[in-house]
Amino acid sequence: MPPRKPQPEPSHAADRQAAPRARRAAPRVRLSRDDWIGAALLALADGGTAAVAVEPLAARLGATKGSFYWHFKDRRELIEAALETWERTATDDIIAELETVADPVERLRRGLVVAMELEEDEYPDVRLLPSAADPVVAPVAARVQSKRLDFLARTFREMGFRPAEARRRALLANSVYLGWFHQRLVMQQRATARERGDYQRAAIKLLTARDD
Repeated sequence: MPPRKPQPEPSHAADRQAAPRARRAAPRVRLSRDDWIGAALLALADGGTAAVAVEPLAARLGATKGSFYWHFKDRRELIEAALETWERTATDDIIAELETVADPVERLRRGLVVAMELEEDEYPDVRLLPSAADPVVAPVAARVQSKRLDFLARTFREMGFRPAEARRRALLANSVYLGWFHQRLVMQQRATARERGDYQRAAIKLLTARDD
């Protein structure tokens, strides 16, 4: 049998040429369930439930539809998860923290400060309310409203106001918060720290004033 000819060494020139392209390709980021929920909340605030569509969200996040279906079975589950997150983080968690404040006037003041700080974080709180008539959003929005008003009414009762008056002031306090956000949205201008502080002090003074 004739001796086998030595095989030439494989050329790596093509690999070397392709290497720079491989280095330039950005690795795909693995998205978590919370990433999708955060994007869905922003979409809900911008355009209601109709804006929560898988393909546009995937494009916004730089992901594939496969990533979405890894975490959720359908868009309805994503919307419900986003609303559940909104209810917990923007209402339940905040109320639980505020209820540790013993003085009711200070509790009210801190509540208003925390609520108005949501604007700085661009959290889609008030912007979700126009979707409150949607059958998916409606029960969650109603619970959020009820929890907030109940908390405010309890706070005013602890200040010594009668139940009916405490409820009326709770509605006024909630309107103070909603009105602030609506004014900022219409004006399309962010408030300064001084403007927020002046508004908060004036609101607390008006809300806690007693009829003599």
